[in-house]
Amino acid sequence: MMLLYFAAPLFSRAERLFNDDLAQRLEAHGFTVFLPQRDGVEKNKPPYDAMPPEERRQALFHLDTQQILACDIFLFVLDGRVPDEGACVELGIAYCQRTLQHNRKLLLGLQTDSRAAFLGSKLNPMIRVPLDGIAPDEDILFDMLQRYQTTGRIHVSEQR
Repeated sequence: MMLLYFAAPLFSRAERLFNDDLAQRLEAHGFTVFLPQRDGVEKNKPPYDAMPPEERRQALFHLDTQQILACDIFLFVLDGRVPDEGACVELGIAYCQRTLQHNRKLLLGLQTDSRAAFLGSKLNPMIRVPLDGIAPDEDILFDMLQRYQTTGRIHVSEQR
């Protein structure tokens, strides 16, 4: 099974519901998904609920970084007015690891939000260049992931 790290905004109920639904669909397709809002450091889950805020922040950073480094696929949900700043840092970690270790980690974006500030124009190069492809909807995302599972790459027209 391929491990997929799910980088996305998770601060509203709608975002968390979207993330949870997509993660379940990815798991039904055979991926092992690390979804930070479910599998990560949360202040209401033991042992994190007993930690002071700074210790919990440190635990969150280290667990998420460990999962980013371990994943085969990094998925960045780009929806929102601007891409989530935490997910931008996570993309940087994934890209640096891939570059420095010359590994085959796949870096994908999903941008379904028509309100996105960058839709119809270009993403900031610091976000766009590291991504191997951006899917405009979940069906195309699943097609890209299926091709990656079977061939080890995504379709040429979907690449940078």
